[in-house]
Amino acid sequence: MNQKTQRFAIIRKIIRNEQISSQEELITRLSENGVEITQSTLSRDLKFMNVAKVPHKNKGYIYVLPNSTTHEVNVSANISDNILSLSFSGNLGVLKTKSGYASAISVPIDNLDSPYILGTIAGDNTVLIILKEDAKRKDVTDALLRIFPTLSNMI
Repeated sequence: MNQKTQRFAIIRKIIRNEQISSQEELITRLSENGVEITQSTLSRDLKFMNVAKVPHKNKGYIYVLPNSTTHEVNVSANISDNILSLSFSGNLGVLKTKSGYASAISVPIDNLDSPYILGTIAGDNTVLIILKEDAKRKDVTDALLRIFPTLSNMI
């Protein structure tokens, strides 16, 4: 394995197994694993790897990997309380959130790989969910309930 591939593997392992809340913390953990890296290189690596930061009840924000099913349940328990409403119009769904949470809420939706959802677009307090042409609202709602159980109170 080349150095970059090895570094990516170690970053994935750390993020998958720990709740890392800052680049400084990740640099320290990488150093403990024998990887010396600058903040700017780490920042580029995280962007290239599509690593996201999502709210966490105890640590503020933590890093998560894309398509990381191990984090989806943990993350949704912390962020689903920040969903205010869900409504539909045609093949669009709109999740209203508390200010600043839309992007973090869209990550597990995009990672669902649902056959009913094409994708999301997140603003500050709104997530636009684009449904596939033949998707039924109930199918989309059921998919969302798997990651955001508190949505049942809004339906």
